[in-house]
Amino acid sequence: RGRGAWMQAAHGKDLRRIGEAFGAGKYDWYYSAYERHFGPLRSKRLNILEIGIGGYDTPAAGGGSLRAWECYFPRAQISGIDIYDKSPHDAGRVRTFQGSQVDEPFLKSVLAKTGRPDIIIDDGSHLNEHVLKTFQILFPTLAPTGLYVIEDIHSSYWESFGGSSRDLKRDDTIVGMIKNLLDGLNFRELRSSPRPPAPFDTEIV
Repeated sequence: RGRGAWMQAAHGKDLRRIGEAFGAGKYDWYYSAYERHFGPLRSKRLNILEIGIGGYDTPAAGGGSLRAWECYFPRAQISGIDIYDKSPHDAGRVRTFQGSQVDEPFLKSVLAKTGRPDIIIDDGSHLNEHVLKTFQILFPTLAPTGLYVIEDIHSSYWESFGGSSRDLKRDDTIVGMIKNLLDGLNFRELRSSPRPPAPFDTEIV
């Protein structure tokens, strides 16, 4: 009852206050970006999928951002994926699933249960290889007007996460992928080397 009362009282508050109250663990500057993009969708019925629940291998730990999304989006279904068991967080409109973010059969089995996602937030391992593969698997499943978010892309520059601070032209990092996607947005302007659009070129805005 206490949790329900808090959720009701928090409805209408800005995302920063909600995130801080639940210990969502987001960088401070994320909130303004999230408010800008998520705010117009707040009252809609949505399927939200977040990769990475937090708390490492302690089942009851983490989960702050899932609760924050549940509070911020009062009509949304919230699903979380983690490599560890996080089932103690299953309550209300929140469901969790245990598995790897690069296991395609697992990811598709989750979507078979939750439905097509309107928002996907990758706050998982932050390993470049994982983030790129997850994007390749999940982006095509996103709703036509959906939003795909990748957090902590600074791991693109960390060697320990498969990134590089030396070779900034690599396309196997998160930032490298984004650079290629930006070029893809402008495929019609590639006059010196024209090409047909790649799969994501006409699907991303």
